[in-house]
Amino acid sequence: MNLQRVGHIVVKDLRLGPRSPLLLFAVVMPLLITLLVAAVFGSLFDQQPRLGIVDLGDSGIPEAAAALDGIEVTTSTDPAALADRVERHDVDAGLVIPEGFDDAVRAGEEPDLEFLVSGRSLASTRAVLAVTTIDLVREVAGGEPPVEVVTTVIGAEDYVPLGDRLIPLTVFYAVVIAGMFLPASSLVEERQKRTMDAVLVTPARMPEILTAKAIVGISLATVMGLITLALNRAFGANPGAMVLFLVLGAVMVAEFGLVLGCWARDVNTLYTAIKGGGIFIFLPALFALFPGVPQWIARIAPTYYFLQPIYDLGARGASFGSLWDELAVCLAIVTLLVPAVAAMGRRAEHDLAIVT
Repeated sequence: MNLQRVGHIVVKDLRLGPRSPLLLFAVVMPLLITLLVAAVFGSLFDQQPRLGIVDLGDSGIPEAAAALDGIEVTTSTDPAALADRVERHDVDAGLVIPEGFDDAVRAGEEPDLEFLVSGRSLASTRAVLAVTTIDLVREVAGGEPPVEVVTTVIGAEDYVPLGDRLIPLTVFYAVVIAGMFLPASSLVEERQKRTMDAVLVTPARMPEILTAKAIVGISLATVMGLITLALNRAFGANPGAMVLFLVLGAVMVAEFGLVLGCWARDVNTLYTAIKGGGIFIFLPALFALFPGVPQWIARIAPTYYFLQPIYDLGARGASFGSLWDELAVCLAIVTLLVPAVAAMGRRAEHDLAIVT
């Protein structure tokens, strides 16, 4: 394979791409969905993390917390009332500071610090408030805080707001439209208009054409996926793992797009296939909206193995170590699709040779 020829084809596709209405659709549609979800459910214009504080002594932490930017701080004097507010999700977390806390910390003692967390708060919000709390105690201690933070979760911990359950849907559109539809429609259109014949007359071969189409689709899908996640503030506590699954998802759907593009003989056949199989690839995004439905059913869809980890990382605060099974299956699917793409490419090239 000649990488220089691949590069020329990529440049050609990028130059001609803006003329395609599908490219505009691939860019605009995910942004419109994100803005619509944000307007209805508030995920884009989310309020600041909310911290309630009860100071049973005379600590300097409440004053220091109130001076922080980006966190809404309220104070009260009743620990029971604070616990009730946390349970109702009036605040995301509550901090109960015992009497004599500052003096004990400065003396090197290890006083307990009660940290109440709402089960309905986002994992990212919890992480921000937990780190902020440790930083505030560090200021009081003048160094590493000798504190035992006792975290208590109040309320339904598995609750995920509807706006966050829509994350797989927005990512689905961003990745699938750009990564699958664009390469597939581009291949079918070039075969119908016979422009691919002109390309194949040059030294360029079908594997190089398919590689170039895949690069364009993967790149655009990844960029749109990153933009969608950024707008929804859904990178979670492990953005590296999020990007990894997003890229693998872009590669997977691009491979499906290449197979479809090589198989379909015209645009009507392509869109009929997409409509017929659309529910299959859309399944994981649909099941995320209804957590009460048996979730194992979504596992039959290959897109589950990158959409579900993205959802778990962004909305549930899952660790990368808990997603090894999904990663292994995702890598297996991506690997197994390579020979399928190659075989369909040879078939498409053979069909073009017969027609010519």
